[in-house]
Amino acid sequence: MWHPSSDIFTPAIPIGEKILRPVIVYVFLVLFLRIFGKRELAQLNPFDLVVLLCLSNTVQNAIIGPDNSVTGGLTGAFTLMAVNYLVVRFLFRHRRLDQILEGAPTVLIEHGKIRRQGLAKELLSESELRAVLHRQGFSHPEEIDRCVLEPGGSFSIEARQPPTPERRHRELIERLDRLAAELAALRAGSR
Repeated sequence: MWHPSSDIFTPAIPIGEKILRPVIVYVFLVLFLRIFGKRELAQLNPFDLVVLLCLSNTVQNAIIGPDNSVTGGLTGAFTLMAVNYLVVRFLFRHRRLDQILEGAPTVLIEHGKIRRQGLAKELLSESELRAVLHRQGFSHPEEIDRCVLEPGGSFSIEARQPPTPERRHRELIERLDRLAAELAALRAGSR
């Protein structure tokens, strides 16, 4: 219960420590997410979700320390956002370093064939890959020309040919155009 004599705005630890703690945790998490791969960013299975939820709870105390003040919490949050902004801005200007830190894209499907070494590198099962394909509207890997897991954890998927509904729609439009041309030619010939 809040008491008027308690000061919810006075941090329990020095402001310098309050700033240093989130910086250390941020660097640690970025390095470990890089080491453990893009999979954690790409697709969360129930186990990955549990790990990320526990991780956020685990590092909370490392960020705020023994401080439960509003000012301390806001300082920690601001520091995290500021460090992230500065890192992203720095990496934007230093593309080579960004590529080294983020890693390279991993090809998972090429010309309709699943590349097992890519799946193994990213610790993705074939069923997880198929689930990604299904969410994007594909039934089989053979429909894919190229599927790449990007460094940021997103999937880039290029179809081998337009999906069936698009192909049928295009064929129908072409037939209608031919019919319209034939009708125009018949009308012009009857005059």
